[in-house]
Amino acid sequence: MSADDAVSRRIKAAGHRSIAAGQIGNAYTGDVLPAEALHAPEKVTAAPGTSNLPPAALCLGREEELAWLRHILTDQREGAITQSGTVHGLGGIGKSTLALHYAHRYRGEYTLIWRINATSPDSIEQSLTGITRRLVPVWAATSAREAQVAWAMQWLSWHRGWLLVYDNAEDPADLERYTGSLNSGHHLVTSRRSRGWPDGAATLLLGTLDPDDAVNVLCTLAFRDATPTLRQRTDARALAADLGYLPLALKQAGSYLNRNRGITLDAYRRSLGTKLHKADDGISAERTIARIWHLTLHILASRDPLAVDVLYTAAWLAPDNVPHALLAPHGTDPDDLAEAIGTLASYSMATDTGTTLSIHRLVQTVLRTPQDLSDHRPQEGRERAEQALVRHLAPPPGQETTTEGQWDALIPHLIALAANTPPGHHSDPLIDAYECAAYRLHQQGHTTPTIPLWEVTLSHREWLLGDTHPDTLTSRHHLATTYESAGNPRRAIPLLETTLAQREQLLGDTHPDTLTSRNNLATAYESAGNPEQAIPLYEATLAQREQLLGDTHPATLISRNNLAAAYRSAGRLNQAFPLLKATLAQREQLLGDIHPDTLASRNNLAHARRAAEAVQQRSTETSTTEADPQQPSRTD
Repeated sequence: MSADDAVSRRIKAAGHRSIAAGQIGNAYTGDVLPAEALHAPEKVTAAPGTSNLPPAALCLGREEELAWLRHILTDQREGAITQSGTVHGLGGIGKSTLALHYAHRYRGEYTLIWRINATSPDSIEQSLTGITRRLVPVWAATSAREAQVAWAMQWLSWHRGWLLVYDNAEDPADLERYTGSLNSGHHLVTSRRSRGWPDGAATLLLGTLDPDDAVNVLCTLAFRDATPTLRQRTDARALAADLGYLPLALKQAGSYLNRNRGITLDAYRRSLGTKLHKADDGISAERTIARIWHLTLHILASRDPLAVDVLYTAAWLAPDNVPHALLAPHGTDPDDLAEAIGTLASYSMATDTGTTLSIHRLVQTVLRTPQDLSDHRPQEGRERAEQALVRHLAPPPGQETTTEGQWDALIPHLIALAANTPPGHHSDPLIDAYECAAYRLHQQGHTTPTIPLWEVTLSHREWLLGDTHPDTLTSRHHLATTYESAGNPRRAIPLLETTLAQREQLLGDTHPDTLTSRNNLATAYESAGNPEQAIPLYEATLAQREQLLGDTHPATLISRNNLAAAYRSAGRLNQAFPLLKATLAQREQLLGDIHPDTLASRNNLAHARRAAEAVQQRSTETSTTEADPQQPSRTD
């Protein structure tokens, strides 16, 4: 049994369909709904005020920005119905708060408002399923996630006047599918990215608060309904300046002072130190938040140790929608957990919905970093997070496998845990979970989010099994092909070269896994712009598959198609045409005239003919130019 077969068997045991090494999965396009759908999207209306918005947060001093957003989102220039507004800036600047405040202020203007976690394509789809579950809960309960996403997309296409708030978008390209095709409502995006947005997208670079607004925010939070004295406002101005007018820092400080009325603003400022970094860069913001949070944590550690444990556990999970159950140490009383989460919310250290908790990304970064060598709280928090995920991914009593819904809810937290793995850290129980999550995301058509999962899996297997163990080779293979699929062939090539050499040595030159590695290395060379380097590998793979599998085996046809594509990329059209014609004829005979592979072959042949015609046309034009006595001669 091959290494890839062994991995496939483990995945199937976890309740997931496996993929073979090198196989390319097809993403669900969402264009056609299942025939058994009982609730047509065009006939389902949303109740007034339908949304998934958390409570409105304090947002002072942003009136100009709110007016700008309203103008952009309601402007219908050139007949367009949708205008996408993007708010970007450094962490802690208040992007999400501003977007949330806009959504609450104009809630009555929209038929539906939905906040979307836009950190990855997978998280966007997961958020969209929430629309389906809200509007047609009975149908959604028995429908696959792909079908739920398709239903939500069609509902948004049929209905007008909605607002989608894409929070913390990492890559503008992730949003193109939605902002480009859904044109009956408004799209509002928040992101740290200031570049890469479409030329027509209006963007707002959000800065720190005006000093007077910062003082108002601090006093409002610290004194609530009481009116601060002149001395208190003076002290608040000095503290706001030390905090760099950063909204998140002001919020944390104000909430702390409100909870500890015996501490004056001046005393709080002196306890923080007067040398907080004020430059407007991300590192300075982290240092500012670190000072504030360490002071708050010192108080909480003596008053509510469980709240501190919960916070350090949440630091390693995804920042949004962490189920309460993941945050409780095993055996914790539910009432104690609820009280601890309530304490965190009252200090503005987390946002609680009653069932899930969210924590700011900048705060997570601070909490994952030990204060000194004796600070074990980050490591202990990670261990609790790992143990909680292992427990919740185990099949429920009486079931053989974990449900797809459970996996989809927990995959974001597995990705976050994997992406922040400290050097040299290994967790054996989680490796199979990382692998299962990567396969599931692959099946759903999401490649890039699997990279940290495969990176940690490979590192663990190299450490545990050695560099040439079959499972190690499989993990290296999957990481490499994921890099290549994500558009990074230069990171893939060294891994594929190593895997191919090791498989040739261990398995032989014609083993199926060796052939797969050789094919994928050739693909990476071609993706990197080196078709001539790819061609010998494709030629060798095709010859071996013809000998081992026969002339019409599906794998042989794939190799023949890949070699033809490389010939075409290298400009060797005379060699590409015979292969393309042979592949098309064989697929028509074996698969039928309208099979996807047949259609792909027909398309490839058409493109090759078009390229040949273009070459011929250029050649004709060049000959005409050289023969025309009226044309001036050209020299280098």
